[in-house]
Amino acid sequence: MHGFMEWKSTGIKALFMCLMGMLLNCNGEKEPELHIEALPVDAQVHDDILRGPSVLNDPDRFVWGGSVLKGTDGRYHMLYNTWECGDSVPEFTNSWVLHSKIAYAVSDYPDKEFKFQKIVLQGRRFEGDSTAWDAQMVTNPHVKEFDGKYYLYYVGSVDPGIQPIGSKGEKLNKRNRVQQTQKLGVIAFKDFDALLSGDFVRPDQPLLSPRTRVKETNVVDPSPEGTKPKPDNIIVVNPSVIRRPSDGKYLLYFKGNFYDPHWRGVHGVAIADTPNGPFTATDHFVFDIRNADGTIANGEDPYVWYHHGHQKFYVVLKDFTGKITFNKPGLALLESVDGIAWTKPNNSFFMKKEVVLKNGDTIKMNRLERPQLLVDQNGDPRVLYCAGSIVDINPRKDGASFNVQIPLKAK
Repeated sequence: MHGFMEWKSTGIKALFMCLMGMLLNCNGEKEPELHIEALPVDAQVHDDILRGPSVLNDPDRFVWGGSVLKGTDGRYHMLYNTWECGDSVPEFTNSWVLHSKIAYAVSDYPDKEFKFQKIVLQGRRFEGDSTAWDAQMVTNPHVKEFDGKYYLYYVGSVDPGIQPIGSKGEKLNKRNRVQQTQKLGVIAFKDFDALLSGDFVRPDQPLLSPRTRVKETNVVDPSPEGTKPKPDNIIVVNPSVIRRPSDGKYLLYFKGNFYDPHWRGVHGVAIADTPNGPFTATDHFVFDIRNADGTIANGEDPYVWYHHGHQKFYVVLKDFTGKITFNKPGLALLESVDGIAWTKPNNSFFMKKEVVLKNGDTIKMNRLERPQLLVDQNGDPRVLYCAGSIVDINPRKDGASFNVQIPLKAK
């Protein structure tokens, strides 16, 4: 009996140490941590724009978020958000909502020399259908490969039209009506040649739509009074998809909007048995780092991946205010064992809003967001792809935005 009690006491103590230890695992070993160093990029500043081999620019278009995969041909394939610039279109803050398209670029290198090839997806209004769920625009591409097949996850939207007098949406302009109808879709394709030739089936219905539409004023098609908002409130945008190794389920992360009373990005997760769904949204709030008042800290643009070496999930996302990392605004890093419950690692500040050039200059960025990663087989990030601007891009019409490719080193 004495031996049993001694074993029981020791076992309980060991269990306690496993549950409470922040740095040690159950074997007494130090928990693996992700340490990333951003390497210099091959670029220079010209006329308030970053240009060079490690930057994708377009004199005729705004360039924004890009997602990259290495193909079976050994080349690197980027799908990215773009739309026309110039005096004939609205300024950036409005034109991305009204005119976004998805383009394709390719390179022999993961971190430089991407060249525009073709617009591969645009609002279905260009095909003569102004009522489809993605008729107005398509944006925020996220490309993945599962079992030898490719999947383009994207955001689409439509103008629901001027709202009835007396409704909560009667004062909304077209830009805000379109913004409030954003949903998620997916296109499956055999390879990038098939994508370029249009050999794919475009979905007639979205992959995921909001379950609640809770907002006091200025909202299209509001939920009944008293409805409690779900994570997928009003919109579902910014998809990031991963297959969970433990059960083979596909997890689709997304952003919704809360208003308490001001706009705040929140995040949820939907689960499916296949990469093209159907996905069922859960009620879980993910990446839910809390402010002092209990509200969820404002973030967006998650990129989630699984690190096989560390046997955990990581997410990089934009930290609007710095309250997620208790630092200056930038990119934050969180981790998870199951993909549902997320915590902050010791080094939760992934990257500052700056880019270091090969000539040694450090460029402060006004915008550095929509992070997407190229990850090696072990799970270490190798290249970070970010939408960026040096100046305040919102009032600009001249395409002063770009996608920068930042090589990374795992330490």
